Amino acid sequence: MEVITHKCPNCGGPLTFEPSDQQFHCPYCLSIFTEEEVTAFEEQQKARLPKDETTTAGSASGVASDSEATSGPGGETSATTDDGQTGEATMELYLCPSCGAEIVTDATTAATYCYYCHNPVVLQGRLSGKFLPDKVLPFAVTKDEAVSKFLDWSQKKWFVPRDFFNEAQVEKLTGVYFPYWNVNAEAEGGLNGTGTSIRIWIVGDIEYTETKQYSVRRAGRFKFRDLVKNALSKNTQQKMVESVQPFQLERAVTFKDQYLSGFQAEKRDIEYESLEADVEKELKGYATTLLRNTVGSFSTFVPNSSHLEMRDQQKEYLMLPVWLVTYKADDASKKTFYYAMNGQTGKVAGILPISYKKLGLVSAGIFAVLAGIFLGVAYLL
Repeated sequence: MEVITHKCPNCGGPLTFEPSDQQFHCPYCLSIFTEEEVTAFEEQQKARLPKDETTTAGSASGVASDSEATSGPGGETSATTDDGQTGEATMELYLCPSCGAEIVTDATTAATYCYYCHNPVVLQGRLSGKFLPDKVLPFAVTKDEAVSKFLDWSQKKWFVPRDFFNEAQVEKLTGVYFPYWNVNAEAEGGLNGTGTSIRIWIVGDIEYTETKQYSVRRAGRFKFRDLVKNALSKNTQQKMVESVQPFQLERAVTFKDQYLSGFQAEKRDIEYESLEADVEKELKGYATTLLRNTVGSFSTFVPNSSHLEMRDQQKEYLMLPVWLVTYKADDASKKTFYYAMNGQTGKVAGILPISYKKLGLVSAGIFAVLAGIFLGVAYLL
């Protein structure tokens, strides 16, 4: 597996992707490059290498191939196979191509930082072959904007612990590309049921009720677009991350790992085959609802049967941007709270911790004010 840092064509410094202008910046010589310029430069560099040096460049840079065992912390090893499955140990070790320091990752990490020199690194083998994403949606919200939105959102909430806003906590805000499956499908379906129409009228002192029943059939062709499903099993806060949807997928571009530079990234470990039954069930539910909405204004409608036949189903493996921060409560529970922001639209989601000390002080203050009012009223009486 090749561990790389995308280098500046001018000075060799590490390039990072800048969401504000969608270009690549060098922090040393302040040069700015487009994706096309970075790709062209790297292709030229590869072309200049002798063929045998190209094939062994990975080993020279402290790189492990997909089929060899890599040493983990404490001497543990984890054998990574071509299909991305690992043994019992989930942590793996690589060497930074810039400073040679050890980089420890888990089995799904595809991009991260060197802890020592802070250079961004991409583990190319994690996102190649059948794990190569089809598209990536680049970050559009900068970290400064994300921090500002995070503080605006959280400071409006009452009873949040003070240390939730401190600099160390805000610095934990991290941009992560998460893996998703995106599904487009075409289908034909139908719905059969019984519609009942009830009409009531009064003539003089007599009330009349007319009941009519109809056999109702509806059929249609459907096109479903952009059904996005999580593709990472360790994303335990899946509901929270899903709550920052929708993403503007029309802005996604063909995947290039240069876009990962400066961010963290995770590769998928959920295959589409394990989701397919749930996807079809979800699409059938959407189709049934659409057909049900065409039934008309019956007093009641009871569906008897429905069916949906998939005609065409296309899936894409996407990398989508999310700003993420965690907070561990400073109390006996040590509960971890998560905050997420759509890295493309800025939509936020999360659950904030509660400072019971603040809550107690406010409650005591309210009680004291109310007690004072009641005592004053009692004195007047």
